[in-house]
Amino acid sequence: MTQHYTRERAVEKLLESYKAYYNIKLSDETQKPLKAVCEFFEHSEKFVLSRKAELWSADCEEFIYLYETQHLTKELFEKCRDFAKEDGLNRANIGPGHMYTYITPVFVCDTCDEAAKKAVKRCRIYKSFQFSLHGWMDFHVAVYEVSSNTIFTNAAGRCVGKVLKNVLFQKKRRCF
Repeated sequence: MTQHYTRERAVEKLLESYKAYYNIKLSDETQKPLKAVCEFFEHSEKFVLSRKAELWSADCEEFIYLYETQHLTKELFEKCRDFAKEDGLNRANIGPGHMYTYITPVFVCDTCDEAAKKAVKRCRIYKSFQFSLHGWMDFHVAVYEVSSNTIFTNAAGRCVGKVLKNVLFQKKRRCF
């Protein structure tokens, strides 16, 4: 049996799980429906004997925009999608050594229009930088609809959907 959440409790649960890996910046009331921006940065490198003899390095980033709204419409989705894309690209550190940036709007809503569901599923945003020499940006979208207790994503966001299922629908483990 899966749990049913209120919109507010689902957002709390997601933020609680994100705080282990992300820098979380809560938004104020003027930025509604945005609840928080979660930032993740990773730097990997390989060197020989000394850090000066670097073989390669890679910088990876992810920005999650957590939105909470009572009803998700196509217009609201498009407005939030455009804001997340623009803000995420402004936050990204594109250049030598950049591998990828994931921009991920996550919506928690009570209900969702059919037009908004179609827009989410058809959302395909991808951008390469310097013919991928400076990495790429991929846009993942996920929606948790509280009333039907379902999660749906765009094609690139399937991995985000799996994470949401693990966080929101995890089964309680029994200890014997």
